Amino acid sequence: MDSRELGPAETPPPAAANLRTLIGLAWPIVLARATQSVIGFTDALLVAPLGEEALAATTTGGLNAFAFIILPMGTAFIVQSFVAQLRGRGDLGAARRYAYYGLFLALGAALFAIAMGPLLPFLVGLLGYSPRVEQLIVTVMTIRLLSVGAAVGSEALGSYFGGLGNTRPAMVAGVVAMVANVGLNLLLIEPHFGLPGYGVRGSAWASVIASWLGFAVIATLFARGRVAAPLALRLREFLRMVRFGLPNGVSWFLEFSAFTMFVNLVVGYLGTTELAAFNVIIQLNSIAFMPAFGLASAGAILVGESIGRGVLERVWPIVRLTASVGGAWMASVGLTYLIAPEVLIGQFQPRGAPSEALVAVGARMLVLSAIWQLFDAAQLTLSEALRAAGDTAWCMVARIVLAWLFFMPAGIVLVRYAGGGTVELMLTLTAYIAVLAVTFGLRFASGAWRRITLVEPTPD
Repeated sequence: MDSRELGPAETPPPAAANLRTLIGLAWPIVLARATQSVIGFTDALLVAPLGEEALAATTTGGLNAFAFIILPMGTAFIVQSFVAQLRGRGDLGAARRYAYYGLFLALGAALFAIAMGPLLPFLVGLLGYSPRVEQLIVTVMTIRLLSVGAAVGSEALGSYFGGLGNTRPAMVAGVVAMVANVGLNLLLIEPHFGLPGYGVRGSAWASVIASWLGFAVIATLFARGRVAAPLALRLREFLRMVRFGLPNGVSWFLEFSAFTMFVNLVVGYLGTTELAAFNVIIQLNSIAFMPAFGLASAGAILVGESIGRGVLERVWPIVRLTASVGGAWMASVGLTYLIAPEVLIGQFQPRGAPSEALVAVGARMLVLSAIWQLFDAAQLTLSEALRAAGDTAWCMVARIVLAWLFFMPAGIVLVRYAGGGTVELMLTLTAYIAVLAVTFGLRFASGAWRRITLVEPTPD
């Protein structure tokens, strides 16, 4: 399937719920999402030789900067649901309009992020880091906020192509961004080829440049698409997209904000070594998470198309298959964590001054993180299926309640007031993911998603 606008007579046949179809859709998404993980992983790995302060600042600064991306990105992600259902109906002319609506969101997000730059020293100063780490975090965030428009725009166009059943453009853009990021990190962080080396600033600029190169690729592919009729952008459609997309974006944002607060207030409270080790754990787990998320997104495309065609009986087989494949992947990753935790953590030691404390703390945390892998696969699959059906408002409420009334308070009480350490920290995170999986499972089983109308009926 390419990006051309097709008439109803050219609508592709319905996709069956089988492993070949799922993998065919999923592997480009998996690779595209994995490239995002590799970018963060590379930033951490290549900055690590500069010391724990540089590592903690780069990973935490990148995490904090992502807080400005995740709300509009989550909102734009609903483009995939609309396009998939419109594809199921055979109205691909209408589907292209939603890509433009996503780009409008990206422009607004970019302007807002730039406006927030002058406030960063004040905001970061409230978090209680050491002066040096605080200064480095502000530097990283100031630079990385320049990539917000590219990140959200890439998500919108990738969601558009994915909804059409063409998941490769996002993959190509992701690979370009990944290769550029790795190359620029090697060039800019430490002295090479006559350049003096720019440390954490170099890493931040590498990420920004790479993000815009990736966006340029997918935007070019989108612009080359043939349009069979005038676009006729409609305010009502845009507002409907925001109506269903904003709860998804708010859900992502507030859940991510809770996690960011957890890192800053709970993990950071334990010390710089624990903070650096935990961020390494997150980078390693993102290698598992992003492919699982890609599989869940592929399943959601099939779910959305089935709903658009009115064949709801196909939804459960798709969800069951997706959860099985995702669970198998996550189980294999968890097994790797159990077998060789010291080897994995040891790759992030500072050069010339190996940190036995970092390896010891990180290895223990990595073993504990193996527990949540299967729960993560289940909650990803179920939440993506509900999103494809348009059940975004309920999912938003569930995530907010669990994140802010369970996850955050539990972490603060156990670590800051009850004297807990890394074990209590990791078990809190595991319990949160497990409760999410059960909650979404009960919601899906209720069948409430069957009564939601995401795309308005097409008038004769």
